[in-house]
Amino acid sequence: MSDSIYIHNSHNVSNLVYHFVCPTKYRRIVITENVDKSLKQICEGIELRYDWITFLEIGADKDHVHFLVQSTPDYSPTKIIGTIKSITAKRIFAEHPEVRNSYGEEIFGAAVFLCRAWGAT
Repeated sequence: MSDSIYIHNSHNVSNLVYHFVCPTKYRRIVITENVDKSLKQICEGIELRYDWITFLEIGADKDHVHFLVQSTPDYSPTKIIGTIKSITAKRIFAEHPEVRNSYGEEIFGAAVFLCRAWGAT
């Protein structure tokens, strides 16, 4: 990321930051240190693959994860968190079978997010 907090595109300049909280399904305690490390590595890969997602911070507790994500106005918060949840769940299930045994097809329940926007000149 450049020194600017703003993302410069051809027709807009933005600083959209979203705070997503993703509880595990049924709030089961499945996020161990190893799962946390894998999650952060997976998110690094997501950043490389999708240039419109930048992780500013990732924090995990035993039954939920916080993502602080910067993106552009071209993508809705729902699209952003949907992409993150889908990729991380598939990869965590593949890398950590013990987590998959606790769940069916999804690790995360419904995402809760804070979306704040304001103007500055």
